[in-house]
Amino acid sequence: MEVDLLRFATAGSVDDGKSTLIGRLLFDSKSLFSDQLESVERVSRERGHEYTDLSLLTDGLRAEREQGITIDVAYRYFSTPRRKFIIADTPGHIQYTRNMVTGASTADVALVLVDARKGMTEQSRRHAFIATLLGVPHMVVCVNKMDLVDWSEEVFEGIRREFTEFASRLRLRDLTFIPLSALSGDNVVTRSTNMPWFDGAPLLSHLERLHVASDRNLVDVRFPVQYVVRPQSHEQRDYRGYAGTIASGVLKPGDRIRALPAGLETEIASVETAGGPVSEAYPPMAVTITLKDEIDISRGDMLCRPNNVPLVMQDIDAQVCWMDESAPLTTEKTYAIKHTTRWARAVVKQIDYRIDINTLHRVEGVHGLALNEIGRIHLRSTKPLFVDPYLANRQTGAFILVDESTNRTVAAGMIVRESAG
Repeated sequence: MEVDLLRFATAGSVDDGKSTLIGRLLFDSKSLFSDQLESVERVSRERGHEYTDLSLLTDGLRAEREQGITIDVAYRYFSTPRRKFIIADTPGHIQYTRNMVTGASTADVALVLVDARKGMTEQSRRHAFIATLLGVPHMVVCVNKMDLVDWSEEVFEGIRREFTEFASRLRLRDLTFIPLSALSGDNVVTRSTNMPWFDGAPLLSHLERLHVASDRNLVDVRFPVQYVVRPQSHEQRDYRGYAGTIASGVLKPGDRIRALPAGLETEIASVETAGGPVSEAYPPMAVTITLKDEIDISRGDMLCRPNNVPLVMQDIDAQVCWMDESAPLTTEKTYAIKHTTRWARAVVKQIDYRIDINTLHRVEGVHGLALNEIGRIHLRSTKPLFVDPYLANRQTGAFILVDESTNRTVAAGMIVRESAG
């Protein structure tokens, strides 16, 4: 049986137990090396803990361990007989919201932790909103530290009602609630005997059984060309392939395709992987495409279906999360824009509004976006981009802005609507 992959990101407020939960998943699923566990046990003893502090498994930076917080996105990998997992442990502090955006941007599931004693906080609202803005298809609200509220069903139901009311204003397709204790392991990998009133599955069982294959766009063929493979020897002098990662859709030999921006059409001759030719390929496979006709194609071009093409646009409306702490986003400043494999320059022509994370209301009349603020902008690029709305295609609907003077990524953007330019 082929074991598929699930990417999930943890989110929530400070000290909600995100790192401890991931450590518990790694520990209880027996995904740790003995030296890792010995190191964590030693540091726990040095700190005077009477228990093994599993959060140390993900708080890998020395500054994180010293402060007892998560600063950067920590990625961890583990697997069970049913599924492989990639975990992004994202920071809870407000000043690291940009890191949460990075961790959740490729996730299939967002785990939003809520401290049972505190209920919903500004950060749990913020992270839930960002997860939906990023189009994460599934959300699991983990009501943690249930051991500190005497395993109270009433407390759990109160948080469920409050979160459900807030989520009713978001674009949430799938929302699940699980009461648990990451420290003691209740309802993380095994069902808790302390909460017999909860008849749902433990967290790991839920993640193992979650159906995510239908979340991927297999209809709209989008293949951004990353690299042109030229002949490597005299015998291969006629070979020319186009390498990249399939953004969406299914590619097969014999399919008719159109190359953008040229607009010329031909057929796929072969679809090749590192393991050899395949009869079909789908996201997120990395492949090399060969064509039956010679067409001038280079990095940044896109292959698609002749009757199903992306929008070719230079004037774009988008939601952006500003990530630069040294300067705000301002209009009329030129940035480099990277969309799939295509680079261009872009200028922000207008800032429509900023979003108040707490109320989800629009704040209009703003002249800039500061660090971690989210707003809607209108920008114009120097070259046409081949785009889809983000809600239809997370790959071709996303972009980043880069400061040309420092080469820092300053914004992550999601295309919400395109206007003709």
